[in-house]
Amino acid sequence: MSKKLQAIRGMHDILPDKTPLWQRLEKAMSTVCQQYGYSEIRMPLVESTDLFCRSIGEVTDIVEKEMYTFDDRNGDSLSLRPEGTASCVRAGLEHGLFYNQVQRLWYQGPMFRHERPQKGRYRQFHQIGIECFGMSGAEIEAEVILMSYRLWKNLGLASELILEINTLGTLEERTAYKDILVAYFKQHLEQLDEDSTRRLATNPLRILDSKNPAMQTLIESAPQLIDSLGEQSTQHFETLQGYLMDAGIRFKHNPRLVRGLDYYSHTVFEWTTTSLGAQGTVCAGGRYDGLIDQLGGKQTPAVGLAMGVERLVLLLEQREWPEATPLAYIVYQGEPARKEAIQLAERLRDQLPEEGIVLHCGSGSLKSQFKKADKVGAKFALILGEAEIEENKVSIKFLRDRQEQQQVPNNQIDAFLKNNS
Repeated sequence: MSKKLQAIRGMHDILPDKTPLWQRLEKAMSTVCQQYGYSEIRMPLVESTDLFCRSIGEVTDIVEKEMYTFDDRNGDSLSLRPEGTASCVRAGLEHGLFYNQVQRLWYQGPMFRHERPQKGRYRQFHQIGIECFGMSGAEIEAEVILMSYRLWKNLGLASELILEINTLGTLEERTAYKDILVAYFKQHLEQLDEDSTRRLATNPLRILDSKNPAMQTLIESAPQLIDSLGEQSTQHFETLQGYLMDAGIRFKHNPRLVRGLDYYSHTVFEWTTTSLGAQGTVCAGGRYDGLIDQLGGKQTPAVGLAMGVERLVLLLEQREWPEATPLAYIVYQGEPARKEAIQLAERLRDQLPEEGIVLHCGSGSLKSQFKKADKVGAKFALILGEAEIEENKVSIKFLRDRQEQQQVPNNQIDAFLKNNS
């Protein structure tokens, strides 16, 4: 007996009852990006493995454990993209988008990481990303945060999400801080868990991001990065906070919010929720002025964010949304009526482009067709039979209201639907 075919573990089908929420999120994001003057970019799913080794780092969990990597027939090492920023930067460098130019870009699509699947975290997951290049001031960081907040408001999620911000300063300031942090943790080696002991030598800032409850007291007592910042970095962070306060954005300064990669600088932020259990971060971003230089380009200021679509959809599922249903379902009897029904459906789709017009396809009695019209949630059943064809009329059956069936001249049916949609 052949093995039952099913989706790969951690890679899920998005079925028709779920896609409306995905479409709602994607449409809202597209609208916000258009409002702010951002252009969409689409990158391939597969990239050279070296791109992610050079950008994310060979000693990170993503590159060491989580990437889907394979050799193609030419012997080149390729990987399914685990995140979007590196691909976006690669595309910008390859096509000269950063040369003496300011760019505001956004993208959406699937990413891949071989993690343990759990609620809100999958091996094929989807992200929406924003990337801005060529602007070094705190105002572009504020704009990216304001964009995300506008999206939350448009989706009715603003009250669900909490903004946390921090500053990482410059690379030089962060390097000096790392030495202080390593010295502190070395005094408490017996309290470090296995991950933190490993990170002490490779990525000590990530220890601050540990979720291990047993380490929280130790982490809370650790020296803070903000105490190692110079006047310019401190002023940059204060300026950003001023912009956010002026815009009425509530936020929390979380000194333990970090990024483990050296190309990050100054602002980092996250939008979190308490409604999804352990998977509380739905959006994260920050400034990464060092990445383009690290990938072989000219040093270019950059800031961006990425939001997890699956986690946002989980939040949207907790709210009541009106179900999208067609306005009319066309039923018919007889071959002449079938031909007229096809033409009528196309004409109504021309006249009512925002409405759903469903044409019955196949055989079946009028009674069975009415059942299908009711099942899809249509407001009206438009009926074409022998009598309607002879009189050049359409009969209308009200499926959601208790009204008598009526007839309308064929050339007036679009006006009737417009007035009753």
